[in-house]
Amino acid sequence: MYIPNANREDDRDTLLAFMRAHNFATLVSQVEGAPFATHLPVTLAVEGDALVCYGHFAKANPQWRTLGGQTTLLMFGGPHAYVSPQWYEKAENVPTWNYMAVHAYGTARLMDSTTEREAVLSVIADLIGQHEPSYQAQWDSLSDKYRDGMLQGIVGFVLTVERLEGKYKLSQNRTPTDQTTVADHLLASPDSSASAIGAAMRAKLARTPHD
Repeated sequence: MYIPNANREDDRDTLLAFMRAHNFATLVSQVEGAPFATHLPVTLAVEGDALVCYGHFAKANPQWRTLGGQTTLLMFGGPHAYVSPQWYEKAENVPTWNYMAVHAYGTARLMDSTTEREAVLSVIADLIGQHEPSYQAQWDSLSDKYRDGMLQGIVGFVLTVERLEGKYKLSQNRTPTDQTTVADHLLASPDSSASAIGAAMRAKLARTPHD
């Protein structure tokens, strides 16, 4: 994605924390020569030096059938907010949008629920553990026939990340005064996404030395 230098975020730990906090991702690949996207939750793991993403498709989704052998993009979107030009010191300005996003590129490997049953069950267990640990006991208590039926309806995948891009567009091109004013307006917003951007701006301002 297009990332001006002022908006680039390269710290791997920062990006990993963001991806885990916003793990309902958009997976994009080519299907029959055209872009194809699926919205799905993923879990992330650091395995040695590698960052790995796990998830699963509905078997009826055609995207998994062409996934192997091509570069796949996982997009993680976070909070975003409209920024009014009335918040700047100077009148000659226009509206913009602040946001945070992370893109992960890599090659995915499929996990068939029949031949790699335990691996797919592990993907499910990780998702349950992240979002509703108390459900694990209920899942375990389901009949084998029911669980196996559910497993037959999905295809797991593991994507090893080969490249990460982080874009934190938080008014870094503005003066410290403008940044502070924008952050204050967003923090006062009743919209949770806008206030989250304001908090991110305030935190970045606190870490950035100014003359």
